[in-house]
Amino acid sequence: MFQTPFFIILFLLIIPHQTAQHYPNSNFISSPEIINQTCAKCAELSDVFSYDFCAASLQTIPVSHAITNLQGLALVAMELALANATTTVLTIKEMLNTNDSTSLDPLSSICLKDCLELYSDGIATLVDAIGAFMSQKYETAGVFLSAVMEAPVTCEEGFEEMKGQVVSPVVKENYDLFQLCDIALCIARSLSSHWWF
Repeated sequence: MFQTPFFIILFLLIIPHQTAQHYPNSNFISSPEIINQTCAKCAELSDVFSYDFCAASLQTIPVSHAITNLQGLALVAMELALANATTTVLTIKEMLNTNDSTSLDPLSSICLKDCLELYSDGIATLVDAIGAFMSQKYETAGVFLSAVMEAPVTCEEGFEEMKGQVVSPVVKENYDLFQLCDIALCIARSLSSHWWF
């Protein structure tokens, strides 16, 4: 079985130290500046990208990460996405395990089981995306990130197909995962095609 807490701890400890080693020739600028520039540029390029979400999410980066380049920023976005997906899996499992006749109707249970499978697959794919990105295979990382973005969309569509009979209890989680992956995807695309700033 996939040991998600182990992988999150591993990424939280390794990624900040690996970023500078893997990208020694990258252009280095301060964290607030690179966050604002990146969020603004990505928002210009996409109608679904949220500048506000991007800036708010990335401003919470711990000082220990000291993000000074695009590669480091993308890795942090993927790290946040991995944490989001892992927490969502645990939340869904808890909802399903505490299922009784008053807390969760059968339709919600069916949808949540589908979401659980989608998110579990998404976690494995995110790990692949991080590996590809750290190997500077930005196009491959982009493909993986696009695949992960399908998980929250498909999860939400499952509830919408019930035509108002059930409301998704993971709307925020779905939105957050999509947006976090979109941040990393925007950066991966920019690095693979060299069209940044």
